[in-house]
Amino acid sequence: MGKVITFGELMLRLAPENYLRFVQSEKYEATFGGAEANVAVSLANYGMDAAFVTKLPAHEIGQAAINSLRKYGVDTSKIVRGGERVGIYYCEKGASQRPSKVIYDRAYSSIALAKKADFDWDKIFEGASWFHFTGITPALSDEVAEICLEALKKAKGKGITTSCDLNFRKKLWSKEKAGKVMGGLMAYVDYCIANEEDAKDVFGIEADNTDINGGKLDQNGYISVAKKLTEKFHFKGVAITLRESKSANDNDWSGMLYTGGGAVFSKKYSMHIVDRVGGGDSFGGALIYALSNGYDPQRTIEFAVAASCLKHSIEGDYNMVSLSEVEALAGGNASGRVQR
Repeated sequence: MGKVITFGELMLRLAPENYLRFVQSEKYEATFGGAEANVAVSLANYGMDAAFVTKLPAHEIGQAAINSLRKYGVDTSKIVRGGERVGIYYCEKGASQRPSKVIYDRAYSSIALAKKADFDWDKIFEGASWFHFTGITPALSDEVAEICLEALKKAKGKGITTSCDLNFRKKLWSKEKAGKVMGGLMAYVDYCIANEEDAKDVFGIEADNTDINGGKLDQNGYISVAKKLTEKFHFKGVAITLRESKSANDNDWSGMLYTGGGAVFSKKYSMHIVDRVGGGDSFGGALIYALSNGYDPQRTIEFAVAASCLKHSIEGDYNMVSLSEVEALAGGNASGRVQR
């Protein structure tokens, strides 16, 4: 089994303590996170060889970001050093009917200003079997979008499996530009990951009989979404997370995997949320692990949903769970009883 390469931005996360609002807090907890980095940490925790690729400043904050990955076994040797700033995001946790809020301060970060010449993909992909990125990365700049395209072409030329989480972020680009850029990248993607909104926002493909704000989901509508995405881009598989929001604290969580053999759905979990940031990334990391290890579709989606369910109970971006913990939950042990 080869190395998994993920590519994106690693940011400094600043968050008020507990459930304080931005305007209340006098101090902020500093951690690190970012979509593709979160995936790499999950994979390393499951014992896979995972490397994260980005560009970070050579100063101490850049080094602290790298150290946050090294401590969990992620290969950081392919990270480019240069530029002047680490992107920042501020995260205010929601509660009850008050939603969580994110404010970005990531303009002119090292990776946003990166150039194609910064990355030698032939060298980066040595020994690799999988390449993963999200729709956040090409949204950083036109140049980074071209870097993503170059990486995908190189990966496909080497027979490396590719995956993308659509991850539309309206604060980074418009739906129109996202659709145009992501449409060009999808031709080189094998597995697409999305949530209830991404397919609609990026490609205008919407699930029927579904109200995401009202917490109403229709399974047949998502089968139709996955089928349309597959027909349009010839994916090997489409995985969709299904979130039914009761409040900021309580959600129902499940998922679907659509392949040539049809669609399979996971069991549904009722979650009381500690921190939802990184929930989709933990789903993606577990999906990559399961597919890389030859799991059948049903086992794959159960593993991915169980892993991401557990992430909602963990503070910070990174999913600090072991392979055995995920397998236990996927296998039906959802009691939460003390393990002695």
